[in-house]
Amino acid sequence: MKRVILFRNGSGVDGKVVLVTHSLGEVLAGASQKLGLRASHLYTPQGGLIDDIRLIRDDDILYVSEGEDFQLPNPPAPGVRPPGHVGTRLPPTPAPPTSTFTPGVAGGDWVTLNVGGRIFTTTRATLVTKEPHSMLAKMFSCEEMSLVPSCRDAHGAFLIDRSYTYFEPLLNYLRNSTLILDPGINPEGVLEEARFFGIESAVNELESLVATREDPRELEPLGRRHMVAALITTRHRDELRFQGVSLRKADLSRLDLRNINFKFADLSGCNLSGANMNGCCLERANLSGANLEGAQMLNVRLVCANLEGANLRACNFEDPAGTRSNCEGVNLRGAVLEGSMLAGVNLRVATLKNANLKNCDLRAAVLAGADLENCDLSGSDLQEANLRGANLKDAAFELMLTPLHMSQTMTCDL
Repeated sequence: MKRVILFRNGSGVDGKVVLVTHSLGEVLAGASQKLGLRASHLYTPQGGLIDDIRLIRDDDILYVSEGEDFQLPNPPAPGVRPPGHVGTRLPPTPAPPTSTFTPGVAGGDWVTLNVGGRIFTTTRATLVTKEPHSMLAKMFSCEEMSLVPSCRDAHGAFLIDRSYTYFEPLLNYLRNSTLILDPGINPEGVLEEARFFGIESAVNELESLVATREDPRELEPLGRRHMVAALITTRHRDELRFQGVSLRKADLSRLDLRNINFKFADLSGCNLSGANMNGCCLERANLSGANLEGAQMLNVRLVCANLEGANLRACNFEDPAGTRSNCEGVNLRGAVLEGSMLAGVNLRVATLKNANLKNCDLRAAVLAGADLENCDLSGSDLQEANLRGANLKDAAFELMLTPLHMSQTMTCDL
């Protein structure tokens, strides 16, 4: 029984030994299987076409093509003279050292990987040096390998059935020892790949990153659906705690929000028109740009809250039982309070610069030390209001229902 050594057309490396059986077709089939191509023609080292199995001698060196013309091997196969020399064989030459060539490694130093369908090219040193005990290092180390490299694709790249999205940050980490995740890449996915490949130093960094990573869902503001779900499961006398919660731009109009604790909450841009907010705690809450038109605000606590630019038109702060709302230090810069019932409200040292307070009921309101610069108080009722120390520069007092008494404005900055 004869055997031949087969090389790809134009190549003198990575040869395969094939058994010569009964027909040329069987030899071509064996070549196709071992070389990973569709073998069509066999050529001698001088470029002669083999068209009969009887022309093949034992231990012949042949070149396999997929139909293309014969190409000179580069480098030549060991023991073969280039075309033009007399004879076909030379004394056997020593095989090249195994360290200069590894299957699937171009030039012995460059490695081509096919990870999940994407091609990556890197050096053997990159895969081995940083993490010498990793799976990749064991696959491509020049020393005695504990793992056999995987199968290769049609182009000779090693096939690795993993996600290229999560593999790429790890390859860059092996290159420069810095873990960089592009936006949109989940660190938990990269962590799983690092564990799979045994890149332990990256595992430690990624575990710390995942542990401190905030869930984006926790940062999303709550909406009307969440608020309604909380309201229908509690009684109106119970105190719901929404302290520090984000309800930014939520539509809470016409809801019964009595006695809810909104301290430090973000209610900026909320629609609270017509809502019942009696007894709510809004201390230091952010309601800038919110719409509270027609809301019920009896006995609310707005200490140091931010309502800059908010719409509080026709709001009712006046409690018939005599309980006063505490709005001390509130920021109402540029807010609209036209037609609101603010009798007895504590607005001490509040900021009302450029606010619209037309036709407001401010009887017995405490405005001591408040900033009312350029504030429009036309048609408002300030009977018995405390304006001591308030800044009334450029404030408008046209069509007031009751004239201001000197004692009300004592030491005011006019």
